Amino acid sequence: MHTKIIKATDEQGIEAASSQAAEVIRRGGLAALPTETVYGLGANALDGEAVAGIFKAKGRPQDNPLIVHVSGMEMAERLLCDIPPCAYKLSEKFWPGPLTMIMRKNDIIPSEVSAGLDTIGVRMPNSRVFLKTIEKAGAPIAAPSANTSGRPSPTTAQHVYDDLNGKIELIVDGGSCGVGIESTVVSLIGDVPVILRPGAVTPDDIASVTGSAEVSKSVLEEADAASAPPSPGMKYKHYSPSADVVLVSGSDEGFAKLASALDENTAVVCFGEDAGRIKHKCFVLGDKYDHAAQAAHLFDILREIDKRGFNKAYIRLPDMDGIGLALYNRLIRAAAFNVIDCDKINK
Repeated sequence: MHTKIIKATDEQGIEAASSQAAEVIRRGGLAALPTETVYGLGANALDGEAVAGIFKAKGRPQDNPLIVHVSGMEMAERLLCDIPPCAYKLSEKFWPGPLTMIMRKNDIIPSEVSAGLDTIGVRMPNSRVFLKTIEKAGAPIAAPSANTSGRPSPTTAQHVYDDLNGKIELIVDGGSCGVGIESTVVSLIGDVPVILRPGAVTPDDIASVTGSAEVSKSVLEEADAASAPPSPGMKYKHYSPSADVVLVSGSDEGFAKLASALDENTAVVCFGEDAGRIKHKCFVLGDKYDHAAQAAHLFDILREIDKRGFNKAYIRLPDMDGIGLALYNRLIRAAAFNVIDCDKINK
């Protein structure tokens, strides 16, 4: 299959690209589309056969559910049942934007989308070309990240092409994604909203609307291998380059000492404040407390590590304040929970 790339960086491009992507979606094909978070691999969410193609193209486990992208709550209402009042409040505050809400689904959604569960996650992306594609296709679009399953998520069209060239029909190039990590996923099934995957919309953000919010223990721990995950990004090793990832906690001085002693085949990912202290070439994730910048750079750095052929990567572990929780979550899964304390190693 020939994979076509079309740019959508101005009004004319957005119109042309959304028309072409919608045509692909309508006839059951796959199109990669940019969002504010990462690029998504889209198919008609009401077409089970088309959705099955997503799993095949990505090599994605069949029990990993997909997020359904909608044009707003009016479209979401046609897909859901038992919508709680807080869903409307959250959509008013955070849509379009990086928030996915999990609720009970109607039978109109095929089991391929929900991985056999009775729930689905829905969100309205903050991407004009994606929203126009939904409008022109006349259907909601199921779309996980547009990458090979388990790899770092794509934040540019080139990342998508590197993973899926020849496996999908169309890539819409809308430039680099601004947020850089996947959406927050919150379950609205129980009495209290539960964050299943952290993102740019933080637990405090959600609690400011709903009154309270909890963070699932699976955000920071390995999920039960025997159960189906209710949200993407929970059960499997995710976001990982080919290089072995080691996460490093501990003091600034301890990290500098450890990193300076590493060989040239090992990548070092640090904060901006660390770079001048380390006698080793570094990838700078961002300043220590600038979590938004760290999120925007994370997946691009992980892919660059692979591109340059490093065997291993030592990465400074961010704190868990605000968006830092989302970074922490992505990194511990990229490292398969391999975390070391540099101060103990250096003794």
